[in-house]
Amino acid sequence: MPSASDDSERCPGCWLASTAASDDDQLSVHGLKMAYGDFVVMRDLEFAIKRGDIFIIMGGSGCGKSTLMRHMIGLKRPAQGRVLIDGQSLWEAQRAEREDLLRRVGVMYQGGALWSSLTLAENIALPLEQFTDLSSATIREVAAYKLALVGLAGFEDYYPAEISGGMQKRAGVARAMALDPEILFFDEPSAGLDPVSARRLDDLILELRDSLGTTMVVITHELASLLRIGTNAVFLDVETRTQIAQGPPQALLEQCRHPRVQAFLTRGAAGETAD
Repeated sequence: MPSASDDSERCPGCWLASTAASDDDQLSVHGLKMAYGDFVVMRDLEFAIKRGDIFIIMGGSGCGKSTLMRHMIGLKRPAQGRVLIDGQSLWEAQRAEREDLLRRVGVMYQGGALWSSLTLAENIALPLEQFTDLSSATIREVAAYKLALVGLAGFEDYYPAEISGGMQKRAGVARAMALDPEILFFDEPSAGLDPVSARRLDDLILELRDSLGTTMVVITHELASLLRIGTNAVFLDVETRTQIAQGPPQALLEQCRHPRVQAFLTRGAAGETAD
């Protein structure tokens, strides 16, 4: 939980999810401090992500959403605190153990991050070739299956430049799913998409969660998306450099009285643009 000095920055209506440890916790953060040298990005982060959650990490520009993701997927070591995957400490584990934990995680980076010189099937094949002993024929079949899961059956031999931005995002999801991860991270998945494509991507996230049981962690400030798909959330506040609200996004909208949380969750109604 945030330190006592931060109690005035949040109200009871801003803490709508329990932080008590549970057997259902698939990924959790405890006392996390993120820093670049002496500059503290966020501190005292404390939350848990349940199995099957669509967990939203939200907040305005510069609050550290993507930096938090980097700490949770093994790309940046915390200045302080712990990240647990299935109860095992990611950063206290030996290298081989950490690699095993991270095999349970898939990431769809902003923009899809596909290799432009490779076909969609070849993009998906990369992690399969590196981390499995599957034959080339089987890898091709798996790649086709993953593309079919995201609505891209028949596009195996297309290059990223030959498909739309929304399709590239879905192909990025297919690649993130290549190794059958238990947890999928999405970094600003709707960024740059028109409303129809963004809605289709939201539908895909819901479908994959429901059909595969995958836990989703979505880093976003897109209001319509986070209210529509999020089952739980944490709000990172750039002013206090800590979390000031936690709970289902819709419940925070209806019950949280903190002015910065309300400003963020009602900005569309006020005619404001997203951060």
